[in-house]
Amino acid sequence: MTARILVVDDVLANVRLLEVRLKAEYFDVKTALNGPDALEIAARDRVDLVLLDVMMPGMDGFEVCTKLKEQPETAHVPVVMVTALDGVDDRVRGLQCGADDFLTKPVSEIALITRVKSLIRLKMMTDELSLRAATMQSVGIDTTEIFSTSRQFDGRVLLVDDRPSSVEKVKLALENDFSIDQQSDPAMAFHLAETVGYDLIIVSLNLSGSDGLRFCSQVKMIENTRYTPVLLISDPDEKPTLLRAIDLGVNDYIIRPIEVNELCARVRTQMRRKVYADRLRGMVTDAVELAITDPLTGLHNRRYLDSHLRSLVDRSAQAGKPIAVLAFDLDFFKGINDTYGHDAGDDVLRDFSHRLKKSVRGIDLVVRHGGEEFIVIMPETDSALAIKVADRLRHDVEKEAFETRAGDSIPVTVSVGVAELQGKTDTSDALLRRADQALYAAKREGRNRVVADAA
Repeated sequence: MTARILVVDDVLANVRLLEVRLKAEYFDVKTALNGPDALEIAARDRVDLVLLDVMMPGMDGFEVCTKLKEQPETAHVPVVMVTALDGVDDRVRGLQCGADDFLTKPVSEIALITRVKSLIRLKMMTDELSLRAATMQSVGIDTTEIFSTSRQFDGRVLLVDDRPSSVEKVKLALENDFSIDQQSDPAMAFHLAETVGYDLIIVSLNLSGSDGLRFCSQVKMIENTRYTPVLLISDPDEKPTLLRAIDLGVNDYIIRPIEVNELCARVRTQMRRKVYADRLRGMVTDAVELAITDPLTGLHNRRYLDSHLRSLVDRSAQAGKPIAVLAFDLDFFKGINDTYGHDAGDDVLRDFSHRLKKSVRGIDLVVRHGGEEFIVIMPETDSALAIKVADRLRHDVEKEAFETRAGDSIPVTVSVGVAELQGKTDTSDALLRRADQALYAAKREGRNRVVADAA
């Protein structure tokens, strides 16, 4: 896991200490010594997380956090307040300003890395969903509702805890605003989680005779609860175990003794995230499919490609990561239509799209570009690897004939052109054009081959 983190503190020694710790975990670290510089860097450099000192001259951390959350370009960047203040009111004030977490100096390395990894994982998910939403907007679908978040929630919470004292405290803190179901038996709790549909699950790490961490792992493994936020209740001496919990997908944690105001703030933060994520997923899976899907093959169409590739190129250029484009064209496809009929041609296109889709990674984008031409976008892939993938696909197509619903067995070959992103000045249009030129070169050289762009 890698990300760009902004460290903000008016004491240079504190900045350097956090910078060393984070770089040891291979994070890209930016630094600022005051609030105005922090706001400028956050807006300019697309940071993934902000570690923000509270006590700074001029503009303090509370004001910086508020301004970050007010700006559209930084509103969804997680903010962790880092301060010497340990009062309850200060922690709650930070969370009410929009901060996602609060660390007290001197910062424990385990607490620091745990919080950072947890919030970076959430940021990555939000970025992916936001990218999909931006694509939807560009094709004329209104996404305004996605980004409007009500402050009032009536969500349903599952509490998995067998300590009467903490059960009573959690219920007292939350029952006026949320519906609470409590279970001490993990097996029964898992059944409820899978069937009821909760907005948040709160789990005690120390369940009598049971492993709270195993319960969290099971919740994050199944489809029905994979995106349900999980808040862990932990004792003070269990911080090493929290690293494993975060790796398993736990979204947040709170340390005993539970402070009611802090618990309420953390719960509301998780609820806001879930509302936002649910709206995005719902919009992506429903309305967008009508506008950006090819009806014959079920793949994304050219309309979606143009916008999505532009966003991917911008992000890859910014991060200095490669992108490869593979352009496929079925050889002599007109002859298939002329010989076997257009229904058979449609069967071949559907079968080819299915083979293509199942032969690439989940992060790769497969598009029907038009007619018998298909495009595969491979993020974080250079041309050398893309050529190997393309040639494997070409060989698989050649060796297995395509069966039609009419019973015909049709041999098919495919030509492939490959191109790679060329630095920060390259564009999505130029990248597609070079892949297309390489494809035409493959056809000129005899078809049924892979040709890479020479740029």
